[in-house]
Formats: sequence, structure tokens, C-alpha cells
Amino acid sequence: MRKSKPKKRFLQPDPVFNDQMVTLFVNNLMYDGKKSIAYKIFYDAMNIVDSKVEDANGYETWKKALANVTPSVEVKSRRIGGSNFQIPTEVRPARKNSLGMKWLISFSRKRNGKTMADKLAQEVLAASKGEGAAFKKKEDTHRMAEANKAFAHFNR
Repeated sequence: MRKSKPKKRFLQPDPVFNDQMVTLFVNNLMYDGKKSIAYKIFYDAMNIVDSKVEDANGYETWKKALANVTPSVEVKSRRIGGSNFQIPTEVRPARKNSLGMKWLISFSRKRNGKTMADKLAQEVLAASKGEGAAFKKKEDTHRMAEANKAFAHFNR
């Protein structure tokens, strides 16, 4: 490479749960730099999840939901000999978290509900049980990788 790799920036942990993953999630949730609103949405969603789940708190349920939607393999398109192949590749740990968070947020936005906090809470609850659109997206991604396992030898 011509340029050096950019330095990894470390995020400040969030004020309530003292976790960097929450800050990363809120940064993905944020629109137009409105971080305080994004934090409010996240914490309200965790309170809603807290009230609906009796055996665990909202934070633990969110961690479980995030673990359920993080993919371990994905397919990448690669052109070989004039035709495109979907090649299954293992996902880097940082990308795993990023994909899981983005899927949770995007499918929360598409849900029916009154507020974004309510939508996010519903998606987190569904994902923690192994249901919902974000979990289905992970399953579809894994199924695609399994179907194209024959092309794994094309991987660099």
C-alpha cells in the first residue's frame, strides 16, 4: 500500500452502562450529529425492553440480540474468467459488530411503531429470541455462504 494504515480511534464508553459498544451503536443510530437524541432513543428502548423482560435487564437483552444478529461468514462477489462468483469469506471481528448493529438499526427503522425507541425495543426483543428481520438477514447471509461453499477455493 502507498499510504499507511489509519490509526484506530478509540471511543469513550457511554455514561450509563460504561460500554464502548453502546457508544458505537449510538453513533450508528445517530442522524445529523444529534448524539443526545440518539442516546435518549437508545436508553428509552432499553427501559422498554427492561419492562417487557423479567429474567434479564435491557442491557443484557441488547447484548444477546447483538450476538444473535452478528454474522460469521458473508459472500463477496468476485469476477473470475468472465463470470461473477459469490465467494464465502469469514468476517473480521470489527465488521461483524458493525454489520450486526447496522442490521438491527435499519430493520428497527422499517418496523411499525409509534417512536424509534419503541421500534428499536421491539427489534431487540425479537432478535434476542432468534426472530425478527435482523436475525433473518443473518440466516439468509449464512445460507448464501453455505450454498456457494463450492467456490470457497477461489478465495485469495
